[in-house]
Amino acid sequence: MADRILILYGSYRSDRQGIRLVDYLMRAFAERGAVPELIDAKAVGLPMLDRMYKEYPTGEAPPALEELATKIRAADAFVFVTGEYNWGQQPGLKNLTDHFLEEWFWRPAGIASYSAGRLAGAHASVAWHGTLTEMGMVVISSSLTVGGIGRALDETGTPTGDGGAALAKAFPRFADDLAWWAEAAREQRARTAPPY
Repeated sequence: MADRILILYGSYRSDRQGIRLVDYLMRAFAERGAVPELIDAKAVGLPMLDRMYKEYPTGEAPPALEELATKIRAADAFVFVTGEYNWGQQPGLKNLTDHFLEEWFWRPAGIASYSAGRLAGAHASVAWHGTLTEMGMVVISSSLTVGGIGRALDETGTPTGDGGAALAKAFPRFADDLAWWAEAAREQRARTAPPY
């Protein structure tokens, strides 16, 4: 069974460098036989959090929330592609994530961070780890970090230079880790209902 992977991206900048990493991941996961789908926070365009999806009466959530809840529940795994803003998370992606809670439960998540500088979004990656764990996901131990993203990936998301080579070398382990946990979680959910 092909893993259904949601790739979540949250930059709202007009010159989005992280989309290069998204493009790379979409292709790389598809080449492995997975079914990746991009969830672009900017394109979804949710308002700042006022009411979570679960706080709407059944059938009364805005269509964008309803559609996204369905996709999250159907996914086998998630990859959060995150830039770093002042040592923290991108607000667009965090806002999208916070609209849901139980929908995320009992599935693995991977973190792919990036930045224009050499730290490769490491601070954002650390911040996301605690957030995703609190939201009921199993965060895999492998992570992807891309520093100097404008030099590591070209406009089509093709790896270039030393940074691109490092990404291409790290991706198989990251993908294997995510696939292992996706299969384990899928089989366990089929065997027994989650405890809550």
